Amino acid sequence: MKLFFSTLVMAVALSPLPVYAVESVTPATNPPATVYVIPIQGVIERGLVYVVRRGIHQAIDQGASRIIFDMDTPGGRVDSAEDILQATAGLDIPTCTFVNPNAISAGAIIAMGTDAIYMAPHGRIGDAMPIAISPWGAPQPMPENLEEKTVSYVASLIRSAAQRKNHDPQLAEKMVRRETEYRIGDLVIAPSNQLLTLTSEEAERLVGPKDNQRPLLSSGTVRDIPALLKHLDLQDARVVTIEITPAEKMARYIEMMSILFLAGGLLALYAEFKTPGFGVFGFTGIILLAIWFWGHHIAGLAGLGELVLFLTGAILLGIEIFAIPGFGVTGITGITLILISILSAMVPSQPSIPYLPALPSTRYWQEALNTLGIAILTSGVLMFLLSRFLPYTPGFKHLSLDKTLPPSDGFTGAYTEPSMVGQHGVADTPLQPGGFGSFGNRRLSVISQGAFIEKGTAIEVAEVQGNRIVVHSVNG
Repeated sequence: MKLFFSTLVMAVALSPLPVYAVESVTPATNPPATVYVIPIQGVIERGLVYVVRRGIHQAIDQGASRIIFDMDTPGGRVDSAEDILQATAGLDIPTCTFVNPNAISAGAIIAMGTDAIYMAPHGRIGDAMPIAISPWGAPQPMPENLEEKTVSYVASLIRSAAQRKNHDPQLAEKMVRRETEYRIGDLVIAPSNQLLTLTSEEAERLVGPKDNQRPLLSSGTVRDIPALLKHLDLQDARVVTIEITPAEKMARYIEMMSILFLAGGLLALYAEFKTPGFGVFGFTGIILLAIWFWGHHIAGLAGLGELVLFLTGAILLGIEIFAIPGFGVTGITGITLILISILSAMVPSQPSIPYLPALPSTRYWQEALNTLGIAILTSGVLMFLLSRFLPYTPGFKHLSLDKTLPPSDGFTGAYTEPSMVGQHGVADTPLQPGGFGSFGNRRLSVISQGAFIEKGTAIEVAEVQGNRIVVHSVNG
């Protein structure tokens, strides 16, 4: 048995084996690196934050090798700059800012939050001291204690961004505070009582000990994006430029004029409720609010939920006004839903990035409440002015009837003889409070004394005031 088994094993071992050809595999060439260019152009506001986050989100998904912020801005909202800083803080992708040619105020804060800063010829960066802006865009003074508190916060913000990305935090703070002098060794870069704003030449200047010199801030001056890519040895990279769509451009302007659209829409709807029927004021109010919602939706601030809430509230309010007597739960619920939808539409809802908080901070709700309050106050003032002065303007005469039709010319008014007081009739329609009533063979327009009267109820004329016939229920 052992001999048989050994012979079998040897036979198998010596049997001819199949031979397979092995192809030589040539290593594939590495794909070109991908660079995302995200524009930060114009005023920095919440609509731009959505564009920047959209670009960062795409760069993460596509495994980009670098993100370049192509910046030309006079500044803008500090909170929007802080949102962009948060979006770049935890990125594993190297980032750099190309100052092309201005990074002023909030732009300088954002630039400090990137790994490197490059500047176009004659570029400028700095002047980041915060100022208060009125809802209409004009600078306004701040109380001294509030100014110090605001400056301290912004100084810590830009200093933290600089420390995180290995820029000089004292240089960054000098862009916000003017009190202290900024020097490196014996070289005074900026004296006291002067904010720091650097040109491209000044930012590229070498400072420090001769054996360990470094650029003051800028890593280099380049003409344009292709020159920057060559400087970074990325001239062969695949470049993806985030384009701001026409809808996003329009949404940015709408967001900047948010209060005007909101106040105008509320004013027009108020005027519609004060006039009979449904006409130009109603359509104007709906269009203004629709534009307002659309702009916030494109900017990533409002979603379908907010629009559904607003429409539901408007429908409930309409039912309360036109179908239900008095004003109660339905109307209050409608107004509440409308206010909630407007407030929610002003709270950011940008594309998600894993390391960002899922819920907005309370400051977003505070800003939304401030904006809504200003819009309501503005529309209230305009309502008062219109009701006070509009009837006396020449143009108003085309919207109202002021011609008299005297009885001497054969014209007669409504059937309003005082002898009608005490006459009995039947309500032809529900009186809420206005409607029609039948008195014998006459059908007249009547109004109840305030209570709701159902159709078919026996009514009695209580008083006659001109062409106004006031009735009440016989049973009530």
